[in-house]
Amino acid sequence: MSNKVVIIPTYKEKENIENIIRVVFNLPEPFDILIIDDNSPDGTADIVKNLIKEFPDRLNIIERSGKLGLGTAYITGFKWSLEHGYDYIFEMDADFSHPPEDLINLYNACHNDGYDMAIGSRYISGVNVVNWPMGRIMMSYYGSMYVRIVTRMKIMDTTAGFVCYTRKVLDAIDLDKIKMKGYGFQIEMKFTAWKKKFKIKEVPIIFTDRKQGTSKMSGGIFGEAVWGVLKMKISSWFKKY
Repeated sequence: MSNKVVIIPTYKEKENIENIIRVVFNLPEPFDILIIDDNSPDGTADIVKNLIKEFPDRLNIIERSGKLGLGTAYITGFKWSLEHGYDYIFEMDADFSHPPEDLINLYNACHNDGYDMAIGSRYISGVNVVNWPMGRIMMSYYGSMYVRIVTRMKIMDTTAGFVCYTRKVLDAIDLDKIKMKGYGFQIEMKFTAWKKKFKIKEVPIIFTDRKQGTSKMSGGIFGEAVWGVLKMKISSWFKKY
């Protein structure tokens, strides 16, 4: 067992899941993996359970009853990771949009450089996004700008889903009070860590759109983030961090 675990939420990822697991396990730095599967109808969970026979000490799965939201998947994973004693807890997508080799850079930022949280950032060194249509790039980039204006956070990629949390960050956050369920969850977690004055570093990555499977992005998810950020900022005026 490693002291590092990568949480990967899945829904219909049969084209990617075995490959991403094997690539992570072949990295020179050891990482364990926790899959949170939302009852994928394509057999994603069955592929993972077969691989657990090969990697019984490194690969784990939690199966949920259906699509319950990205945020709740990660919160389930965070709680499990803390209960199992991990010191470094990572978020990563299953579709190779986040380069698995950059897990090591995120880990080094926390373990070697002393940061509490490291973000795999698409925008800290320009716009490093491959194979997205221009409209989606603009929506993402200006969406992060909107979040910075509203919250005053000095984070370029506020919606990034490629993150390393140290244990002390997750221990300090009341996970049951995180409200947003979609991609707004990523903003709320960063905002909460920032308000608690944890040291956060953005590590540049090259984000490449998925080649296999289908995107889970929707207009409703984007809308939740827009209105959720305003509600989050207003409610922060009445909280102690």
